Amino acid sequence: MHVVNLAQKFAAFSELWSPKIVGELNGQYAKLVKIQGEYVWHRHANEDEMFLVIDGRIDIHFRDRTVTLNSGEFCIVPRGVEHKPAASEVASVLLFEPAATRNTGNVDHEYTIEAGDLERI
Repeated sequence: MHVVNLAQKFAAFSELWSPKIVGELNGQYAKLVKIQGEYVWHRHANEDEMFLVIDGRIDIHFRDRTVTLNSGEFCIVPRGVEHKPAASEVASVLLFEPAATRNTGNVDHEYTIEAGDLERI
């Protein structure tokens, strides 16, 4: 057992849209990611995905609406729901999702990182 300091972990990287594993529990990864700009529309057929904003503000676009999350707020995107995260300024986000989750879900994109290729920090 050890303590994870989120501020230190976020300070350890600058890449955007490149999740880093900081913990694992019950087959789930806790991942940190910095985002800015718009991601790609995608969905995860078999996995729910939780976005917890640590710093900044993000929008999660759905086909029928947009949800805005500020620091300290989270949203769970149910499996199968198409979505596109976006942020006008750099935002720091903690993701909780099954370890096998591919970051771009059903879409191949320049941002795609296979689950087995994620960096641990």
